[in-house]
Amino acid sequence: MKNISISIKKVDSDEKSTGKAIYTSDIKLDEMLYSKTVRSKHQRAKIISRNYPQLKEGYYIIDYKDIPGKNIVKIIFDDMPVFAEHEVNYYLEPIALVVGPNKQEVLNIVNSIEIEYEELEPNYEFTNSAIDYKFKKGDLDQIKKDIDQIITYDYETSYQEQLYIEPQGMIGYFEAGQVTLIGSIQCPYYVKNAVISILDSEDDYVRVKQATVGGAFGGKEEFPSLIACHLAVAVHKIKKPIKLIYEREEDMETTTKRHPAKITMNAYIKNNEIKGISSTVGIDAGAHIGLSGVVLSRALIACTGVYTIDNLEVNGDVFLTNTVPNGAFRGFGAPQMLFAVEMFIQHIAKELKMDPLKLREKYLAKQNDETSTGGMFRDPIIMPEMIEKVLKESDYNRKIKEYQKTSSNRGIGMSWFLHGCGFTGSGEATHINAVVKLEKDEHDQVTILIAAVDMGQGIKTTMRKIVANILEIPIEQVTYNHPDTNLVPDSGPTVASRTTMIVGGLVARAAKQLKDNWINNKYQLTTEKYKQPSYIKWDEDKFYGDAYPAYSWGINVIEVEVNPVTYEVSVLEGWSVYDVGKAIDEQIVLGQADGGQLQGIGYGYLEVMTAKDGKIQQKNVTDYIIPTTVDTPKLHTYLMDNPYPLGPYGAKGAGELTLVGGAPAVALAIENAIGKKITKLPVTPEYIMELMNHE
Repeated sequence: MKNISISIKKVDSDEKSTGKAIYTSDIKLDEMLYSKTVRSKHQRAKIISRNYPQLKEGYYIIDYKDIPGKNIVKIIFDDMPVFAEHEVNYYLEPIALVVGPNKQEVLNIVNSIEIEYEELEPNYEFTNSAIDYKFKKGDLDQIKKDIDQIITYDYETSYQEQLYIEPQGMIGYFEAGQVTLIGSIQCPYYVKNAVISILDSEDDYVRVKQATVGGAFGGKEEFPSLIACHLAVAVHKIKKPIKLIYEREEDMETTTKRHPAKITMNAYIKNNEIKGISSTVGIDAGAHIGLSGVVLSRALIACTGVYTIDNLEVNGDVFLTNTVPNGAFRGFGAPQMLFAVEMFIQHIAKELKMDPLKLREKYLAKQNDETSTGGMFRDPIIMPEMIEKVLKESDYNRKIKEYQKTSSNRGIGMSWFLHGCGFTGSGEATHINAVVKLEKDEHDQVTILIAAVDMGQGIKTTMRKIVANILEIPIEQVTYNHPDTNLVPDSGPTVASRTTMIVGGLVARAAKQLKDNWINNKYQLTTEKYKQPSYIKWDEDKFYGDAYPAYSWGINVIEVEVNPVTYEVSVLEGWSVYDVGKAIDEQIVLGQADGGQLQGIGYGYLEVMTAKDGKIQQKNVTDYIIPTTVDTPKLHTYLMDNPYPLGPYGAKGAGELTLVGGAPAVALAIENAIGKKITKLPVTPEYIMELMNHE
């Protein structure tokens, strides 16, 4: 059998490169109406009254009174309303939806609606805790009784905007007795379940279909459920096709971002050894909790990064503020925490006057070590070989010393990181329970039936490769269409670095089952259900046990130059080594790696997003700067095989891993260049100037 990693042409490359791909905004239906959201003009206020204008025939205003079920977007915590009822809690919170046949008239109606408010005092500080998590490992209290010193640093990270190419959008219509929704989404069944809840309907009353998706990065995980609920209520009432597409500014001002975070790290030192660490983490949820509890738990679990520390005390809070709600973004809490961990290990070394590389190597996790939550790293850890490779390729050791001694304005930084694959703890078994199906028709054409969404990461290709290779048939004999909840089972959301490892693993097992029972020219249906590995033991309340079935590992090295006059940063070159188990398609993984690293680098020094008085200030691509080709350095990326036994062909997660190390690598490179300790992101010229002018 051929090496699965050998790259093939992406199956959707022609339709995307030629413009034939049909995105949500391209869809046109007969008698389609247009819609626009009516939004709050205040950050926090009571709604005293609503003055809706007299409407022309064919125009509608939809609000909370039209919702048959519960006015809550079903996510995890029941705290986000579909439409605001009696109060608003953030600027531009949805209050109503205006629907009609003419876009301009719809906009006129939106502008003519008068809402009377009683303004309330908004809160933007980390004072209102909605969730508090904590856990311990070892006995830090005992350690504290006999130490030489405590090293303490505070770290801070800001917003990051997903800035997918295609803004949020969805179309709803009524067909064959079903409210049908088609849109740019990551999680068809999240949308379906949310809509069933607000319509208080039977399961078969709601159908969700995925259109071609123009990027997501987590931003289309939970947020589309809100848009879907708006449209579903309208379609349920009007029974006509309705389109809701966000303009770019509306998208950037009102959709979920990466959570800003404040992290305090304390190291307890005895004889120049790290005896224990305590950390306190606060993340800004915005006005509603959404997925913030899960984001916080991932951040807390990553509290020691790739290092084994025997004694830990970890505390974290989700804070509510009167700002736009924050949510899923590639890395999901790990980028914030790993920035703090990687800077902290460097800062500890400097305080102890030790070689940072030697300190890192001393605490680097080894196979069979305990994880931060008392689980076990069961699989081989090949970080030593990865480190050797990246040190050689980047000439890191020579450069780090040279740049410290000279005034070249150059610096080099290295980050080590890991990422847990799949849902935390027993999540795959207790919350998801994925099901996949393979259907073979009488002509032996095999169709993959899963809810996983290709949003640019290439799973339309990799899933078909897995099935074709196992069945030993041409890839053209395997079909994988956009998910449609009328046709595919719930294989879970396309999130959490689970798609290839978890869903692909089930698809591989289904293919093996089909191969073993193959009958030529006969219809066959094969079903595979998720079974949790027997070694996974997880106590969700105590944060104890195996948080993930497997981990992917990575190293980033970044070289920069800092302009001594303007303090602008130029990223010169990058080197990366990743252990993603086994690449199902090498070129696809390398593409993910380049894109992920750029997103991480941008988070580290370039992407400035702030909220002033509860309002997002950078609300278009002129104000919010991401890395372009001009900012892209030459990237050298290496993959090392380390197959995971339960993944298809040994594959583990890749999508999130490649982002989480970018920010600390670039921050450490800038620190090396300027000789000042960095404690917050992004490392802008203004921040560098503050550091350079501060004695």
